Amino acid sequence: MSGPADFSAADGGTLRFTGDLSLSRLGTLPDRLNAFDGTATVLDLSGVGRFDTVGAWVVHRFAAKSGAEIRGLDADKRHLLDQVEQADQPVAMRPEHVNPLTRVLGEVGQAVATAFHTLHGLLGFLGATTLAFLNVARHPSRFRFNAVVHRFEVVGVSALGIIGLMSFLIGMVIAQQGAVQLRQFGAEVFTINLVGRLTLREMGVLMTAIMVAGRSGSAFAAQLGTMKLTEEIDAMRTIGVSPMEALVVPRVLAAVLLMPLLGFYSSMIALIGGALLSWATLEIPPITFIQRIREVVPITDLYVGLIKAPVFGAIIAIAGCFQGLQVESDAEQVGSRTTAAVVQAIFLVIVLDAFFAVFFTWLGWN
Repeated sequence: MSGPADFSAADGGTLRFTGDLSLSRLGTLPDRLNAFDGTATVLDLSGVGRFDTVGAWVVHRFAAKSGAEIRGLDADKRHLLDQVEQADQPVAMRPEHVNPLTRVLGEVGQAVATAFHTLHGLLGFLGATTLAFLNVARHPSRFRFNAVVHRFEVVGVSALGIIGLMSFLIGMVIAQQGAVQLRQFGAEVFTINLVGRLTLREMGVLMTAIMVAGRSGSAFAAQLGTMKLTEEIDAMRTIGVSPMEALVVPRVLAAVLLMPLLGFYSSMIALIGGALLSWATLEIPPITFIQRIREVVPITDLYVGLIKAPVFGAIIAIAGCFQGLQVESDAEQVGSRTTAAVVQAIFLVIVLDAFFAVFFTWLGWN
């Protein structure tokens, strides 16, 4: 067994190395080599015992620094030293200076590519969800009634309080701000028109969708993400249970069926809030408010809200489930995917609401 790594100077600029050039036996050899101020033209390693990657790297760096020739290695040690020499390449620790415009364009391009990739994934997941619904329709015994009812409670019943409070306050805000502006023209009575049409056609369903996305869409993503992380979904596939049918279909169905009810409930509560504020500040009695609503708000405004609601519900549930099933490696992804689910759902809801506005205007429902 060789001793600790060491070296000694000989005639003619030769340094003879002895001992084990290994990590455990190097000791202070690297520091002594760095401090060596003599001339070295040949590094004789014929007396070296063990020779590992760290020892090869130390010898290589000293030889490169001093310009010395390495001798005395057998075939295996020479091969190891050659591999270390090839791997010892300079690496830029910091990127070279990049034009700010190029960097911004690169980030924009990456964001666009990510957006299209996510959109492609969402469309594919929408197709998979549709197929799961068709499979359940063909085989009614696979329909999980209890799971759907439980999602009804989570998505709908438990959300009535927060949605009602939000809608009531929004109705009051719309009435108050509308009255302040219309008072300048002596047209306070048209505050009823503003509250009625805005809440039934747009704000009731839109704000409900945003609330459901933040409340239920995030819950869907977190639940499925945790199940994916703990391999429960893989276990379901192993025993022959389709995760799409068992987990995604009940959530999507609950969101689609309950969004119209929640949207209508939100609109009614907003109207109550607007009516109370009109009564308190404009001295418009509730009975007059109701009569005016019946006169100025067409029934098509209610139809518009009820048509948009199930589409919004489907988008929210699909975005939440899609992001939850994308979780792969660690718990951090559960949080990031949950955030992505809420952001995507709200973004898609607003985009679709804009398309619906143009579409219904084209139909003459305005």
